Amino acid sequence: MKIAIGADHGGFELKKTLLETLRGLGYPVTDFGCHSTESVDYPDFAEKVARGVSEGLFDRGILICGTGIGMSIAANKFPNVRCALCHNLYTARLSREHNDANILAMGERVIGAGIAREMVKIFLETAFEGGRHMRRVDKIKALDKYSERSCP
Repeated sequence: MKIAIGADHGGFELKKTLLETLRGLGYPVTDFGCHSTESVDYPDFAEKVARGVSEGLFDRGILICGTGIGMSIAANKFPNVRCALCHNLYTARLSREHNDANILAMGERVIGAGIAREMVKIFLETAFEGGRHMRRVDKIKALDKYSERSCP
């Protein structure tokens, strides 16, 4: 499973921690930045990760900013992206089991590093249940037809 990760300055420190965790677990991971705590714009990093997931270059993505809100909004502009903003282990697990989320968004200012590490593990190890949830995910996918967005 190939992983893309990105953060703005508000998520930089947590991204560093999660990179160590991902590499320690043996996942191939591509870091799209940012690379310091200097102020940057979160949509730039959300775009890189979401585009890669949308185009099938990566199986899953992880985005971190101060709250995770901006990253999740920006990422969900891309077709085939189901970015879930999660704050705990329960929502991370259900985002995969019920929603087949392919990008996890979180906020460095909202959750601690220990919970974040566990959330990432759960997000990557949890399978989509399918069944009755597949019908709902198919309906989400069908909503892409209303979007004017495209990946140039």
